[in-house]
Order: sequence, then C-alpha cells, then structure tokens
Amino acid sequence: MTRKRVAYLTMAEPGDFVTDYHLSFEPMSSLGWDVETVAWRSRPDWNQFDAVYLCTPWDYPLHLDEFREVLATIDASDAVLFNDISIVHWNLEKTYMRDVEARGDDIVPSTWYEDFDVADVPGFFSEHGVDRVVIKPIVGGNATDVFVVSNPPDEHMLDTLRQTFSGRRFFVQPFIENIQLEGEFSLFFFNGEYSHGTLKKPKDGDFRVQEEHGAEIFVITPCDALLTAGQQVFSHIEPLPVYGRGDWVRGPDGRFLLMELELVEPSLYLRTDDAAAARFASAFEQRFQEFTGK
Repeated sequence: MTRKRVAYLTMAEPGDFVTDYHLSFEPMSSLGWDVETVAWRSRPDWNQFDAVYLCTPWDYPLHLDEFREVLATIDASDAVLFNDISIVHWNLEKTYMRDVEARGDDIVPSTWYEDFDVADVPGFFSEHGVDRVVIKPIVGGNATDVFVVSNPPDEHMLDTLRQTFSGRRFFVQPFIENIQLEGEFSLFFFNGEYSHGTLKKPKDGDFRVQEEHGAEIFVITPCDALLTAGQQVFSHIEPLPVYGRGDWVRGPDGRFLLMELELVEPSLYLRTDDAAAARFASAFEQRFQEFTGK
C-alpha cells in the first residue's frame, strides 16, 4: 500500500480548547494515511500533502482574510481540501442559514443587520415577539461576542452592543428557553450518513454549550423527529460534505430548530462513540478515492 499524507490544520496554540482529533490517527493510519498536524498560519508547501483536513483552526475568525487566502492556496495546490472549498466559503458566514431556511428546513428564526443602530433595538424584540433575544456576529465561534439581551436593555448593554457591532454585521434570534432547560442537540454526519449524537447542557445560569464554558456533554440516541430533521438538512447540502455537525434546540412548539450548521472545522466529539473515529476515517478515504481515483 502506498502511504498518503494528510495535513490536519490546527491552531499554533490550542490554549484551553478541548480536542479529540487524535482518536482518528490510528484508523486513518490503517487506511494508509500518515497524519501530520500543521498550524494553519505556518503556510507550508501544500503540494507535499495528498489531502488537507480543516481540523481545529479555531482562531480563524480573528484572521478571516488570511484564512481565506490560505484556503485558496490549498485549493490551488495538489492537495485535496476537505470539506470542499465551496462548502467552506458558504459556511464561513452564518448568512448560510438563510439558504437552509429557503430549502424548507426549520431554523431558529433570525433577522439580519448590516450595522448596529440603537434605533433598531426595539425591533429586535418586536420582530420575534419575545422579551429576550440572542445577538450573534455573522462570523464567529465558541460563543465569542454572543449576547443574551433582555427588553429593555440598559445603557451599559447598549454601549457594549454599540462597541461590539458598530460597522459589523450581526443577526438576532429569539432566546429559546429550552437551551437552558434541555440543552443543545448535536448530530454528526459523515458522507451524509448519521454517525453519532450528543446533548450539550450549559452550566446553571449560562446559555453557552461549549465545554470551555462549563457545559456538560451527554451521549444520546436521537429521537425520530430529530434524526429526520438532521437527515433532511444534510441531504440538501451540495456538494456532499465529508464531515459535518448540526446543532438543534427544541422550540416552544416542539419542533427541532437548527441553531447552527458546522461544516468548516467542527469539533466532532469522536470520544463519545467508540466507532466514530473509524467512521470518519472511512468517509475520508472513500471521498478521497472518489475525487482522485487513487
């Protein structure tokens, strides 16, 4: 078997982020892959790799233009980029949720803004008929610059929002109570096939579902309604992503509403399912063969 080389793109300094991508090293090796972790900003010669996997370059929102340049350089090289660059560009900005909704999938209702204006704030609440909303940047991650705002916001909050979003695009969603009462459901798909699922519950008094913010992670078997919602969302994505994660919350009427679709560099929580790493490796190898004929 001719060995192949794959670069797992990472951050130079992972800090406190929780990762488990190393669990895929062994199954990738068994399929003929030599894995090398590469800091995405180090800019090596990408031609030395057969493939590049966008693993954990989680600081890219701070360097978005540079990240786009690196993606373009990889795509122009001999290496195969996963996921496909067209999917990555589409998924980098959360305006992709408009397309998801237009395809008929249920999302958390969202309104979109190009810039912050205090005069728009009352509309944040009236548009959604709620007294609490969530405000998020168009590009971001790990709940950075995400705010839960109550009606009416005080002057300190208005000042914070003005400083954070002045000249910056953002969107507004109603605060869904079940994110605190029940948690956020995540489903993981490889080559469009369901792999495993988790439930992320924020710590008491918080709304953030990342482990770095104290959330707990539970293994789940999704109910039929949640699994159907996930399968429908992923069936509409073209080209088919090798890997992806969708995050859902149960809405007030019981429907599962998509909160986010992660197709660039999602944490795959491989540690929560003994076979998940092997499924990932198999999907990766299958798509590489389909793409290259090797």
